[in-house]
Amino acid sequence: GFLAGATPPREPSLSFGGNKNAVSNFSATFISSPQAMETRASRGLEQIIGTLSDRTGLRVLDLAGARTETITFLANMGHRVTSDDIQFALDTCFGGGDFLVNQEDPERIEKFQALSLDYPEQEFDAALAWDSLQYFTPRLMAEVVGQLYRVMRPGAQLLAMFHAESTAGQAPLCYYRIQDNKTVQVLPKGGHRPYRFLNNREIEKAFTG
Repeated sequence: GFLAGATPPREPSLSFGGNKNAVSNFSATFISSPQAMETRASRGLEQIIGTLSDRTGLRVLDLAGARTETITFLANMGHRVTSDDIQFALDTCFGGGDFLVNQEDPERIEKFQALSLDYPEQEFDAALAWDSLQYFTPRLMAEVVGQLYRVMRPGAQLLAMFHAESTAGQAPLCYYRIQDNKTVQVLPKGGHRPYRFLNNREIEKAFTG
């Protein structure tokens, strides 16, 4: 969840077409800041689950790591979930010292690339990035978005969240779990991390080039 004093994230829902210029369906949701586990309505999640409800046997990438509730919910829909804890990769590769400056270190970047998003091309029909993308420098975010495009199929869906406050500089670390087709559980995991504020135009540009 988002601790007291933290700001709510914007929650765009993005559609992947056959190329970067096919991004569409931008919507934004603002949510409150709990100090303990809370459940929240998520318009972006509802849109993605609605798309996944039309078919079975799809592949979903969850960047929040292995969460039993999420895996069970999607498995009951007939889909397969691949869990990738990108926050763990961030901490492992760029923790210690200046978190953002460390993302400019070529050796650290190479280690991060080996730990995350190492999947075949066009492997997934949807991805749950939650709030992970806001913790990257511009250079590394571009690489991560490029990797997402590589591993996601044309027409795939991506859920991502971005904090709205331009001056806070730090965001609380959270776990995310799907409760139902339009509700997400947000759990504080303790600690904060520097994040990069992105306005709506910058978010759109990150995905459309």
